[in-house]
Amino acid sequence: MEPPTGLWASLWSFACFLPFFVGLLLLGIFKGALFCPLICVTMAAGNSAVILGLWPAHAFWTYYSIARSKQLGPVLKIILCIGVTFLLILWPLVGIVGSIVGGAGYGFFAPLMATFEAVGEGRSDKFTHCITDGTWTTVKGSFTVVRDLTDVCFHSYFSIMDDVRLCSPPKGQRYEISLLYLMGSLLVGLAGIMVDFFVISLTALCKCPCMLIKGWERLIHDLIGREGPFLETACVPFAGLAIILWPAAVIGAVVASILSSFFLGGYAAVVAYQERSVRMGLRYIVSSLAMYDEYSNDILDLREGSCFPRLGYRKDGPHLPSHSLSRRSTSLPTERQGTRGPPSRSVSFKNSVLELNPLKLLEHLFAECERYGQTLVAEGVITSEDVQDSKSGKSGGGTVRVGLPAYAILQALLRSANVDADGILLSDGTEITTANKPKDTFFDWFFDPLLIMKQQIHAENLTDDEEEYLCKLVLLASDSLRVKQLNARSPAAHGCRRAELDAVARRLQGITKSISRYPTYRRQFDGLVKSLSDKLEGSMNGPLARAGTSPAV
Repeated sequence: MEPPTGLWASLWSFACFLPFFVGLLLLGIFKGALFCPLICVTMAAGNSAVILGLWPAHAFWTYYSIARSKQLGPVLKIILCIGVTFLLILWPLVGIVGSIVGGAGYGFFAPLMATFEAVGEGRSDKFTHCITDGTWTTVKGSFTVVRDLTDVCFHSYFSIMDDVRLCSPPKGQRYEISLLYLMGSLLVGLAGIMVDFFVISLTALCKCPCMLIKGWERLIHDLIGREGPFLETACVPFAGLAIILWPAAVIGAVVASILSSFFLGGYAAVVAYQERSVRMGLRYIVSSLAMYDEYSNDILDLREGSCFPRLGYRKDGPHLPSHSLSRRSTSLPTERQGTRGPPSRSVSFKNSVLELNPLKLLEHLFAECERYGQTLVAEGVITSEDVQDSKSGKSGGGTVRVGLPAYAILQALLRSANVDADGILLSDGTEITTANKPKDTFFDWFFDPLLIMKQQIHAENLTDDEEEYLCKLVLLASDSLRVKQLNARSPAAHGCRRAELDAVARRLQGITKSISRYPTYRRQFDGLVKSLSDKLEGSMNGPLARAGTSPAV
């Protein structure tokens, strides 16, 4: 639907839209107020039970893993044990308070947003959906949050601690810390936290009225001109809701700024220790204030630069002039700085670059795991023992728990390498590139290494036999007996070639093991195991029965 043109048409459209919007808002507020207490109690009680119930085990296993770690030196172990003590004390408090606040926010805003989503374009029976959407789904979502937190606290945590305890030090050298520079670095970090907390909090509070007024001015201007978020008809209710909730966004920005001051200031201790200089740490404190001031000015479209000097705090880094520099003044040519105009408000959401959702990609990964897993079960490569071990959590269950997802990822890498794709090509034809990948930093930890592995596989120019060997090696890496049998029939003629394939398999297994710690991974993994169990039961009279107890390799 095209937006109305002309003053009277715009006013008439706004007059017709206002009662409709107010009705949706009141209905959403009623649903939010109705479900907010229930969701808050559910999430607070469930998460608190998980946090408090596992806290003794977390405390004991954390100290034990640090004490038995092969990567850490004795002094660093003592320092970490002291630091972990404060984290263990704060964890129940932060977790419980966060569950209460998060539960209240989720219980109120989820039904409110679902009410507005129900009137989107292409939805049928909008009246019924306005009433029902965001009710039962919000209740189920609260249980899902508790389930995911349980998986993180029980499975992901102990998996990380196992790596801390069992992994050998790189190049045979343990990580250690020097006591000579430790005390000075800690004092600099403490000073950085105090200074940044006070100055950044004061700066954020002073700039929040500007953010509030500028945001309202921008949204109201777009409302009158049907631009920006108001351009698409389906987005008009959400944009109207944004005007009302903008003060909450401003408060959230101020709180985020205050919280970030602890990390921004505390990093001064790291700088002071790395540079072996208290002076460099103090220079970083001043520079961190300038960085925050410049960044907030850029966000609010205020004057360039900062009132704080931007000092250099790295001995071997590029020298920064003492006067302030802004991101815009350093990134734009001199002749273009005076011609910088306001950002365009007429960009349509329909024409924007489609950004992939990391949760959708994880769902696609498990769909691929299920497809490949059923094939491997039918071929006898994955046995009933593998599935049972993955159910019980035994160490031998890595074939399904880590090997099968790594196998699915490897298939995508091989597919991408064979067609020389720029990104990673999925089975449905979707290509993940640097342009449409999720912007989450968590996703970048895996995407960039996978791109490098794809390029390495493409450069290796593997034969069909080598590809099959690599796939089996990735799948069965946790089963030493089957890996030994597989190596006996390796198609790689030279030991160097086999070592390269083994290195690729180990890196892919490590990446997949890190992905398995993602909050929603365990929940979807249980569904995968159930699917494979059903397939296994249906195949007992098929290839598996004929294969006997010996798995196919």
